Amino acid sequence: MSSLRTSSKLARTCLNSSLKNSSMRSASARFNSSTQNSSNENGRPAQTHFGFRTVDESLKEDLVKGVFSSVAPKYDLMNDAMSMGVHRLWKDDFVTLLNPGRRGPIKILDMAGGTGDIALRMLDHAREKYTDRETSVLISDINPDMLKEGMRRVKQTMYYNTPQVAFQVANAQELDPEIFPDNSFDLYTIAFGIRNCTSIPDVLKQAHRVLKPGGTFACLEFGKIDNPLLSQLYDVYSFSVIPMLGSILASDRESYQYLV
Repeated sequence: MSSLRTSSKLARTCLNSSLKNSSMRSASARFNSSTQNSSNENGRPAQTHFGFRTVDESLKEDLVKGVFSSVAPKYDLMNDAMSMGVHRLWKDDFVTLLNPGRRGPIKILDMAGGTGDIALRMLDHAREKYTDRETSVLISDINPDMLKEGMRRVKQTMYYNTPQVAFQVANAQELDPEIFPDNSFDLYTIAFGIRNCTSIPDVLKQAHRVLKPGGTFACLEFGKIDNPLLSQLYDVYSFSVIPMLGSILASDRESYQYLV
């Protein structure tokens, strides 16, 4: 497990360069707090987080779909506004660290790939640094509206209508073995997406299943700020400024309250 250093320390990447050769128990255990059993001792529905709300576990998937269907058309614009463009640096560092193409062409599964931000960076890196035009990315997302945005972006690139990029609607917790066979990918990436999943252990199990022996699992996600002063400033920005930007730029304050 290693950290991707950024000036803000808000984004971190979790890497395991030989996931298929390691036990998943410890990884799953670390995330058990994000979801509970299907029902508690009183027989009530299990609860999970939805942003800063607690909701029935069975409701989260549809709530997340609703948020991303709402924000899809302005997703990239709002990412720039919310992070003042810094998300681009995080993603660039993420791809540079993974260094696709270094060992020849690879197959990548970009889960929660949405608008194709990570996938296109992967393909560009492999092509520009290693003249690799055989590395391919399957961009998968649970939300069809997000994938439509990704398709629109890919149409503007040299990768459109080539075997290098494909799209698939899928739930990261329940990947269809016919579409996502065992031991089929060299690299599994999920950027700012794992927090939206109801059961992170199930996501990790599926990632483990589809990765080849020696494959890499890479997760880019927000972390906590250790400095109390910076943490307080960030909270003010998150809870006040970002929802206001959502209201102004996307006419959607509620969705951006969740996304922070």
